[in-house]
Amino acid sequence: MFRQLVLFSRLGFTTHYSFLYYLMKAGPASPPRLVSMEELMETAKGVSNMALAHKIVVNGGFQIKPAELPEGSLEKTVKEIVHKAFWDCLEAQLSEDPPTYDQSIKLVGEIKEALLSFLLPGHTRLRNQITEVLDLDLIKQEAVNGALDISKLAEFIIGMMGTLCAPVRDEEIKKLKDIHEIVPLFRAIFSVLDLMKMDMANFAVSSIRPHLMQQSVEYEREKFQKIFEKQPNSLDFVTDWLQEASDDLANLRCKNPPSPGVGAAASGVPVLCPAAVQNWAYLKLLKWDHVHRPFPETLLMDHTRFQEMQLELEQLTLTGSILLVMFNVAGAALSNLPGFADKIKTIIKVLLTGMHLPSFNLSESLATVGEKVCAEVNSCLSQHGFTPFTTEKEIALKGQIQTLGNSDNTICKLIDSRIQTFLESYLTSGHQKSFPAIPGGLGPIQREMEEIAVKYVRLVNYNKMVFSPYYDVILSKLLNKEESQLLGGISCLSFAGS
Repeated sequence: MFRQLVLFSRLGFTTHYSFLYYLMKAGPASPPRLVSMEELMETAKGVSNMALAHKIVVNGGFQIKPAELPEGSLEKTVKEIVHKAFWDCLEAQLSEDPPTYDQSIKLVGEIKEALLSFLLPGHTRLRNQITEVLDLDLIKQEAVNGALDISKLAEFIIGMMGTLCAPVRDEEIKKLKDIHEIVPLFRAIFSVLDLMKMDMANFAVSSIRPHLMQQSVEYEREKFQKIFEKQPNSLDFVTDWLQEASDDLANLRCKNPPSPGVGAAASGVPVLCPAAVQNWAYLKLLKWDHVHRPFPETLLMDHTRFQEMQLELEQLTLTGSILLVMFNVAGAALSNLPGFADKIKTIIKVLLTGMHLPSFNLSESLATVGEKVCAEVNSCLSQHGFTPFTTEKEIALKGQIQTLGNSDNTICKLIDSRIQTFLESYLTSGHQKSFPAIPGGLGPIQREMEEIAVKYVRLVNYNKMVFSPYYDVILSKLLNKEESQLLGGISCLSFAGS
């Protein structure tokens, strides 16, 4: 079984979707079951297809991009060597007397197939043109008789590419017309054709997205159900996740029971109902310990997305804290200057790049941030006729920025709490078009918060739609248990159904 997992790792499935690990985990009351290679391959294929469909739906800006091999990697080196050898061979053939056109004709054939692949069923005239001009049999006869004009063929190919390409490629097509040597021209043509193929693929993705959205919920649920049928314990971590959220809300209500005559919603205390538990559970994902805790099984395809948002929010919390400290020290003089906050945010973003890497030194970076912020503040104050900071004020501002690196810093905790409140409000609002009121002190980072909120709520709502049948069953058992405890004498809980 270990060899099978190694094979899957080499095939790339574990980077696609780590559900294979969950397929083999042991439940609390069941021993691990060995899965056949055929079952693993079948499951991996279904998971891979599901992951692609999911990525297209949840990411509105999803695009297929060309693969970029790492600089200096063996794969990149081998690719460059092979390509150079091919083009050197073509150069040698065309330099012969008389020239040999075998390789050139094969390339024309590949170009012909590429051009035909861009056509729609109604493009009859263009199809006929391509077929007639790029008739390989005729081209071979011309080559044998010494009458082949490669430059003329290239001119037709470039013209046809200009007709079929997206407007964004017009500049690349224009550059092709300035290349007069055959081998560099062929290389450039294939490079632009690759871009055109990418454009066509992305056009297809954008075209199917609305239809895919309609079908994807049922599609993903069906795929997950097949996995669930093979491994009934594949919702263990989801159950733990929802149980923890339910316990958190129950504890909150114990500590902050609604006042007599005041409803739970009016009191500001979350109601213990399925919707509230789910929302609280999803908020917990933004504080997840990804190193030591397994992620809920239903959300594995979005594990990286939630983790990236968590890192974004951590950096945004620190940025918001720095801005709050800066404006508090500087006073009202700078708070309303257009563009000043954005300039400071850009500086902070650059200096905090990589703050989640083990090698990152937060203390040193915050010291540099303090220096840069003080310099920008003084420059701006002088520019607008205000008195620059005194030395004592600079030292105070730098010191306050430096203390933001402490894990128990009060200002960071305040900003973090208000960001969480904003996200919770937006999540419980049902994703209305308008955002909830921005909490105090978060104005300078409002745009960034709203961008993250849109991504976060879109992801949460989509996952809710896909997996609601599973969550409903789990939450029904959990909340019925809470209700039974309530009836048994635990009076601090106030259960409210959905």
